[in-house]
Amino acid sequence: MATKDSTHKRFGYDDIMSLEQRYRNNLINSVSGFKSANLLGTVNAKGIANLGLFSSVTHIGSNPPLLGFILRPTTVPRHTYENLKDLGYYTINHVEETVIEAAHQASAKYPESTDEFEACGLTKEWSPLHTAPYVGESRVQIGMQYQEQYLIKANDTLLIIGKIVELRLKGECLQEDGYIDLAEAGSVTINGLDGYLTAQRMARFSYARPNEALRRI
Repeated sequence: MATKDSTHKRFGYDDIMSLEQRYRNNLINSVSGFKSANLLGTVNAKGIANLGLFSSVTHIGSNPPLLGFILRPTTVPRHTYENLKDLGYYTINHVEETVIEAAHQASAKYPESTDEFEACGLTKEWSPLHTAPYVGESRVQIGMQYQEQYLIKANDTLLIIGKIVELRLKGECLQEDGYIDLAEAGSVTINGLDGYLTAQRMARFSYARPNEALRRI
């Protein structure tokens, strides 16, 4: 059992593994910190659009521009995975604060025959550069081409890596130096599995070097 006093709780590995599943999921999904909230859009060979909510999108590299995300084990149907492997493209769309309820609904397990954009009340936008649909309500839209995947043996999840083939930014979120102000874009973060928070920029700093004072920019 976890030990605790009036202000502290402590869990050992065996304590964590003995927790009720939903409690453990909430605990471990929260402890990693604030996560990005993204809707991944794909379409299957029949033209049916799929939408999935992911909080694991991460920067892999800038040259070439690569992003990755974690996919849970494919022991059950994973429509996002099947579609991006079949057609090669998918989109990453930031969840913005006006559509958090619709975005969360995209985590439901719909049958493959359901257009999940329609089911969640979100708008499809298309690009001439690839075959995957964007979420029209998102102000940060990223077109991706599948590159490779890696099996994480510790829990049978997959790291999916894609190349950015299109970047679409709405509004005034893009700064002169290439910085995207996500607070200006209305992008939200996820705390755990189901908590949504808005972001507020506190500061930007100059590039850190030894023996050189930081500047706020």
